[in-house]
Amino acid sequence: MSIESANKIDLLLRMGTKNGLYFSEWLKKNGYSDQLISKYKQSGWLTSLAKGVVYRTGDKLSAYAAVSCYNNQLNRQLRVAAHSALELFGFNHYVPMGKPVLMVAYSGISIPKWMNADYFDRTIKPFETNMFTTIQTSTVKVEGVNLLVSSPEQAFMECMLLAPDRYGYMDLYYIMEQLTSLRADVVQTLLETIKNLRVKRMFLYMAEKAGHYWFEMLDMVKIDIGTSKLQLVEKGIYISKYRITVPKELFDYE
Repeated sequence: MSIESANKIDLLLRMGTKNGLYFSEWLKKNGYSDQLISKYKQSGWLTSLAKGVVYRTGDKLSAYAAVSCYNNQLNRQLRVAAHSALELFGFNHYVPMGKPVLMVAYSGISIPKWMNADYFDRTIKPFETNMFTTIQTSTVKVEGVNLLVSSPEQAFMECMLLAPDRYGYMDLYYIMEQLTSLRADVVQTLLETIKNLRVKRMFLYMAEKAGHYWFEMLDMVKIDIGTSKLQLVEKGIYISKYRITVPKELFDYE
């Protein structure tokens, strides 16, 4: 390897994120051709993860770092979402069995194949949603990288969107009981603008049942819950106020 090439790989390794990824589009913009990257792989400096994606040989890949690199290098807007976002804010009732899961929300893109790799410390589970017209996020530093993260208010609604296939309604209610400090104005904005009636109605039912002070601050007149009846489960209890049938276990829970 030439001195120039050696200097370039040294610079690349220093520019990279520990336990993260390099994407070919970003590499080319920074002067690293496919041929040069191929040489680095042959020399053992880099390892392929998927087409157009490499990482530093020997790194223990971090799902957080991978998502951060993807957003930063390719100007994307993947966000940590659903229960994964709630965990970052200290609400962690939901504990999946086995390898930790990182829920990632996206919209308007194809799922990158590198997300399916089983080399990360967390299993990345992407899901698409166009439910929100006003996205509520913040940037949170986790394990040394900056991540775009759904607000707690939005994250819980994302969980509700994925129920009951990924989350049980009782598990979500246990989390709702913890959400004593949600911001009424953020909740109001989301409930006024989201498109999913099931999420709206179930969120309101759970919030009222939990007796949170912020629920009393909501302007229900501005929240359209529709007029049709929704049956979330069979043999449940019908709640006329919200026009939904909820699980009997949830209705009976005190």
